Parts: sequence; C-alpha cells; structure tokens
Amino acid sequence: MGIVHVRIDDRLIHGQVAAFWCNSLKIDRIMVANDKVASDDMQKSVLRLVAPPGIRTSIISKETAAANIKAGKYETQRVFLILKNPKDAYELINLGVDLKTINVGNMAHREGAIQIKTNIKVTKEDIEYFLKLKEMGVELTAKMIPDDPETDFMDYLKKALD
Repeated sequence: MGIVHVRIDDRLIHGQVAAFWCNSLKIDRIMVANDKVASDDMQKSVLRLVAPPGIRTSIISKETAAANIKAGKYETQRVFLILKNPKDAYELINLGVDLKTINVGNMAHREGAIQIKTNIKVTKEDIEYFLKLKEMGVELTAKMIPDDPETDFMDYLKKALD
C-alpha cells in the first residue's frame, strides 16, 4: 500500500479532508510534508486536532518524509500525502519519492496569484513548478472532493497561460 493519494491543498488537514477524503480512501495515516509546517509546533498541534479520530498523522519535513517513504516505513498503511504547494511535490520527487499522480485541491489567494479555477489561485512560481512536474511525467488532476469528476489540471493552467 503506502501512499494511496497525493493532494496539494494549502489548508492541509481540514474538514473536507477529514470528512470526505479519509473516509473515501480508507486512510490510516495523513502525512503532511512541508518544512515550514514541520518546524511550527503550534501549527502541528492544530493540524493534529482536526485529524479524524483513529487516523495517525505525520507532519514532517520533506527530507524526513522522503527517507521514511523510501525506507518502506508506510508500506502496510494507507497514507494520504498532503502538500502545501507544487514546489513541495517537486522537491519530494527530487529526493527520490515516486509520485505519479497529484490531485490539486485548494490553493488560496496570495500576492500576485491569478485564479484558474474557483478554488485554485496560482503564482508565477506555482506555474513554473506545475510545468516542471508535468515535464517529469506527473499526472496532475483537479478534484475538490472524491465524488467530483476527475479533470486535467493542466487544462485550467493552459487557459490561464493563453
């Protein structure tokens, strides 16, 4: 088993993840791989509070996540990997983690961001990393909740670039 779903969602662990994704995917563990969040004890505590009861959490740096994944630490579990942005995904892949498909969920407005889908706003840096991920052969999808139809994230990104 190991990682059963990878999602970019800047909210990380929240109600939608707890109510829909974890149940739909029958998750044992939620893993957040982000260096800034991993070093913020307050944010880690808050994220653990909103995780569903009975589901383990790993809120760790990308380097620790990569080492644990490559060592097979999660092979007997069903892990939902949540990343804050496309740069995190790119860096994890460069650390040796094999990510084939990434679902892009929510990316909130930030300085310089443009809206490409109702719940997705991207900056120039985000676009650069999404394009790099695509070049690496990663399939990028856009799906808010498990019951939504799966759409090609790159279709939204291409419209924004035109």
